[in-house]
Amino acid sequence: MTQHRDPYGDLVAEGDALDALLVDLDEAEWARPTPAEGWTVRHQVGHLTMVFGMAEKAAGDPAAFKEFVAKVTNFDQAVQQGLKPYLPLDGKQLLDAWRTQRAATERALHGVPPAQLVPWLVRPIPAAVLAAAGMMEMFAHGQDVADALGVTREYTDRIRHVAEFTAITWQFGYQSHGLPEPGEGFRFELTAPSGEVWTLGVPDAEQRITGPAVDLCLLATRRRHRDDLALTASGPDADQWLDIAQAYRGPAGPGRKPGQFATRAR
Repeated sequence: MTQHRDPYGDLVAEGDALDALLVDLDEAEWARPTPAEGWTVRHQVGHLTMVFGMAEKAAGDPAAFKEFVAKVTNFDQAVQQGLKPYLPLDGKQLLDAWRTQRAATERALHGVPPAQLVPWLVRPIPAAVLAAAGMMEMFAHGQDVADALGVTREYTDRIRHVAEFTAITWQFGYQSHGLPEPGEGFRFELTAPSGEVWTLGVPDAEQRITGPAVDLCLLATRRRHRDDLALTASGPDADQWLDIAQAYRGPAGPGRKPGQFATRAR
C-alpha cells in the first residue's frame, strides 16, 4: 500500500472526530439502537475498544498478540466475549476506557516504523496497514453511531486509508461468500471529499469501479447498500464485486437494505 498520508496522524485525528460524537451523550443515547441489529451505541464503542486493544498488542507486544490469537478457536465468539467487559459500564466509564485504549494503541503504533511487519489475524502486515485497518473500523462503527444519533458526518480525505485498505482486501467478499475470485483485482477511480481524484488497485486492470471515495468506503464496510450509492462498475466481475464487497474478514452479515438511508444521486 503506497503511503500518501500519515497513517498514524490520521488515526489520531479520526479518533478525535469520533470522540466529538460521543462526548456529550447521555445514558439514553448510549443505549440507543444502531443499524447493526442488536447493537447499541455502547456495543459499537465497546467493540472498537476491544479491537484497538488487539492492535496495541500486535504493535507493542507481538509475542502476547500471537499467544492471544493461538487461543482463539472461533473469532465471532471471541468478539462477543471481548465486548462483555465494556457493556456494564456507564457512558462516562466507557468513554474513558475507549480514550485510554486509543492512546495506548496510538503510542504502540508510533513506536513501530510504518513499513515494519507486525502480526495480525491471518498474516503479518505492515504497521501502516494495521493503522489503516483501525481507520476502517472507526469509519464503519463511527457510521453506525452517527446513524443512530441522526448525525450527518463530515468526511475528509483521511478516508483514503479506508479506500486503500478496501483496494488491497478486495478478495474478502469472495472468500466470505465462498465464490471463486477473478484472475486479477480492479482499478478504482475515486473522487475524494476534497475533489481530488484517486486511482487505486491494479493500474492497468480491464475492469474498474468508479465513483465517490466515501461511497466505496460505505459499501465495503457494508454500511450502505449499493443501490443507495453512486458507484458504477465497468465489467461483469466488477459489477458482481459491488454486490459482495467487504473490507473485513469473516461473515458478511446482513448489511443494509436498499433505501434504508437517503439515496445518493447516481
